[in-house]
Amino acid sequence: MTDAPSTDPASRSNTLRAALWMMGAILSFLTMAVAGRALSPELDTFEIMTWRSVTGIVIICVVISATGTWSQITTHRFKLQFLRNAAHFTGQNLWFYAITVIPLAQVFALEFTTPLWVLMLSPLLLGETMTRRRMLVGLVGFAGILLISRPGTQTLSPGLIAAAACAIAFAGTIVATKRLTRDIPTICILFWLTVLQAVFGIICAGVDGDFVVPSAALWPVAVVVGFAGLFAHFCVTSALSIAPASVVSPMDFLRLPSAAVLGLFLYAEPLDPFVLIGAVIIFGANYMNLRGEKRART
Repeated sequence: MTDAPSTDPASRSNTLRAALWMMGAILSFLTMAVAGRALSPELDTFEIMTWRSVTGIVIICVVISATGTWSQITTHRFKLQFLRNAAHFTGQNLWFYAITVIPLAQVFALEFTTPLWVLMLSPLLLGETMTRRRMLVGLVGFAGILLISRPGTQTLSPGLIAAAACAIAFAGTIVATKRLTRDIPTICILFWLTVLQAVFGIICAGVDGDFVVPSAALWPVAVVVGFAGLFAHFCVTSALSIAPASVVSPMDFLRLPSAAVLGLFLYAEPLDPFVLIGAVIIFGANYMNLRGEKRART
């Protein structure tokens, strides 16, 4: 049985709505990258994360109060909440560092390897089966990573290492989130996301005894980072709630050419064909896995 595009009007409407949500997500991710670069001359990554999380706390508390869902905020599975947010905090700091030292297109291309790392971690942490298809997907994705980093032809810079490592940390976050969502409300997960990462940020940023407050000119930029981060995840979640992952995932790939064009016009970053080709290979591996999982379920 083949997977033909649906001609159902409701399905087309859902796909259009999902595309609009993903446009919002892409704009938010790019906005966060530009705002993060603007903050980097004054703030280190820990300080950026602190102010991002503080903004998130304000937003999430307003949402919880408005919806009357404070009763859903519990400490159930707090150890896993802690580990999840430690992984996300690590990945987000590496991401903010990477966007300041290597081209945006490289960062976003390597970030797309996150689903491949989820494939590798799921058998270890979730007890899922490592099939031959999943192994093939992992190998194809790794080929894309090699094409982007090209070891031996360019210096393996700290920025490249940070961008690749952030994908691994984000994969750990996804795996932990998958376990949490079995019996923890989403609002509770988001609450501890903002609170714990604010605590992590304050501790790490204050270790050197020099905690920097954004200058008056950069306060709006710091707030934009917080809003953009939360809104991006909200848009992705909304898109996934009305359309299958096999439809939403290809839309997310538009982040890469968008980042490449943005980097070209704002920062005069050259368009590297190897990065684009490598990203296409990684995208192909991800899409192949999504299609395979769909066939396995049906």
